[in-house]
Amino acid sequence: MDNGKILQLWNRLFLGYRSSLTFSLFRIAVALTVGFHVIPSFFQLQDNYLSTAFKEVNLSFFTPSVVHWVQQSPDWLVYFFVVFFLLYWFFFLIGLYSQVSGILMMAACYYFYALNSFHIGTLSWDILLVTLFLVCVTGYHGDYFSVDALRQTHTFVYKKKRPFFIQRLLQLQIAFNYFYTGLYKVTAQGNWLKDNPLYYLWNYPPEGVTKQFIFREFFASRPELCYWMGIGIIAMELSAPLLLFWPRTRFFAIGVAFLFHVLLVVTLHVPTIFFFLFPPQLLLFVNPDDILGWIKRKRKGNLAGGQSQIIYDGQCHFCQWNIQKLLIMDLFGHLKKVDYHRYEDVRQLHPSLDQGKCHSQLHLIEPTGRIHGGFFIFRRLCLKLPMLYPLIPIFYFPGSGIIGPWVYRWVAKNRYLLHFNKRCQNNACFR
Repeated sequence: MDNGKILQLWNRLFLGYRSSLTFSLFRIAVALTVGFHVIPSFFQLQDNYLSTAFKEVNLSFFTPSVVHWVQQSPDWLVYFFVVFFLLYWFFFLIGLYSQVSGILMMAACYYFYALNSFHIGTLSWDILLVTLFLVCVTGYHGDYFSVDALRQTHTFVYKKKRPFFIQRLLQLQIAFNYFYTGLYKVTAQGNWLKDNPLYYLWNYPPEGVTKQFIFREFFASRPELCYWMGIGIIAMELSAPLLLFWPRTRFFAIGVAFLFHVLLVVTLHVPTIFFFLFPPQLLLFVNPDDILGWIKRKRKGNLAGGQSQIIYDGQCHFCQWNIQKLLIMDLFGHLKKVDYHRYEDVRQLHPSLDQGKCHSQLHLIEPTGRIHGGFFIFRRLCLKLPMLYPLIPIFYFPGSGIIGPWVYRWVAKNRYLLHFNKRCQNNACFR
């Protein structure tokens, strides 16, 4: 292969530009993994991080000077870093200044790791820190499913082409995590080709890393089946790089790996990384262009089948701002914005409407003719807009149908207080 073809292959594999939509979703998976790994350790601060804690340090990860400096931390500084971590972890989760938030959250993670590696210093934690570093060196994982996306003015920000290099490195990371795990199983002490570790795990000890799952006794009484299952795991792990990167076997490999992680969680007490991080990282192998094509087909289908009309006050800048944010969240094209001022008789839109109702609150008219107003619009949109899915428990919580409309009416009446446009300073657009 000549230099020109090698350079062309390198550019195609690492230097291309694609949508960051899947990477934005992966940011959420990373945030959840970090949260479920670190936050539980805060429940016992006296035993884990304060001056009363039993501590171990990882001098193979940190220099002695760094460890010495961190070990001098007074208890008030530990409490400060707890609040610091929780704040920026939440910002990173929701994607508010996502890169800066991620970097500050990662700094807090390193602080707690240097303070006491006994509780969070595991191999899976080291893998997580590598992943977190790769995520935080990029500035575009807030392109969608984030507050940063809502701060943009571009409705189709998820289509924006971004460097694919970091996503490729994350693909390589998980593929070779599998490969080296499989390699360790056939080269280290306790070689899986000679021994039968699954049979041992499901027989001894009765309590430990193994859960009491439904088929435990079945497998525990069949050593040959356990042995060949172990061989199958090794084969899957060693072949993972080839199966994941070859387009013809990619979706098969993702499915098998998903099943593998489900079985791990069901049968063994494993770190959160195996549940929250690795399965979403596998989805980074899905070509973003294929996902964009699927979204395009969904939008086209919704357009052909009829969109829901969202009726708003086009002379109210606060209303315009809200509609813009809803359209950014409308990934599948469910909504069509309609300024009621363009109609002399708003009953053309729906028989139940009049100028006063349209002026006082938003309305949503579905293709079936069903109409929703105010708070109940957002309750309905929670089922249609992916970025609002996390709010479903809030909007459908018992009693929300009573409190929600009151909150909406207060916001609508005082919307000039919530917007910085000069024309809305005195609530003129509401009168």
